[in-house]
Amino acid sequence: MPTGTLYVVATPLGNLEDMSSRALRILREAHLVACEDTRRTGRLLSAHGIRTPTTSFFEHNERWKGPRILEALRAGQNVALVSDAGTPGISDPGYRLVRDARAEGLPVVPVPGPSAVVAALSVSGLPTDRFRFVGFLPAKAKARRRALEELRADRDTLVFYESPVRVVAMLEDALAALGDREAFLCREATKLHEEYRGGRLSALAAVLRERQRVRGEIVLVVAGATEAPMAVTEAPAALVARLQAEGRTRREAVKEAAARLGLGAREVYRLALGSSSE
Repeated sequence: MPTGTLYVVATPLGNLEDMSSRALRILREAHLVACEDTRRTGRLLSAHGIRTPTTSFFEHNERWKGPRILEALRAGQNVALVSDAGTPGISDPGYRLVRDARAEGLPVVPVPGPSAVVAALSVSGLPTDRFRFVGFLPAKAKARRRALEELRADRDTLVFYESPVRVVAMLEDALAALGDREAFLCREATKLHEEYRGGRLSALAAVLRERQRVRGEIVLVVAGATEAPMAVTEAPAALVARLQAEGRTRREAVKEAAARLGLGAREVYRLALGSSSE
């Protein structure tokens, strides 16, 4: 008896029109659609008149749902794997199902389409010949800063996913760890309130800091390291004072000045404090 095929199907980031005719056909002809959220995927299927049964498959049930999906494939059923948005397997548990299916020799076929990473890169204006997808950084500040420090010398364009509740802190930590690099914010791509904004890390942080609340799904693209840091001629104390005048707290101003000057934060703080006490 022939086995079924696992189709890895990309779905829209937001705009329901961003579906290929092939993806629609596969979703219509599959025996089962495995998805993160059956309600969300149900709305997508309903919008296109598709009545294929769905089953939930996400991080907290993959250990026992994965074997069931593999069993369906062994029995000759075709299964379409989708995520809530974009391409499955990118920062979600789908890759484990793909890995296990391939380990058994079951056919796995991509049905390519929308990807938040590629969408953000394509409109960022930053180099795309080489890029590094970092995904989500650690939620805890200390681990996040350590991860960013490890990326300081990477010459590739960096691509991050970030939570709206942490994006300001992440931008500030990136500024301190990487310096004031060119960056690009992609928020709510293809959706009603989509936002695409370029600028240096300090400028993006300042814009979002002023908002009462940041909403939506975020991709942040950051320029890679250059051979020589951007020259800053301003004295540490003067730079800290100017940044504070622009609305930074002393701690934020010291961190940002240190990043721009290529000095340690403690050294900048000592110089700034010494100047203010004279």
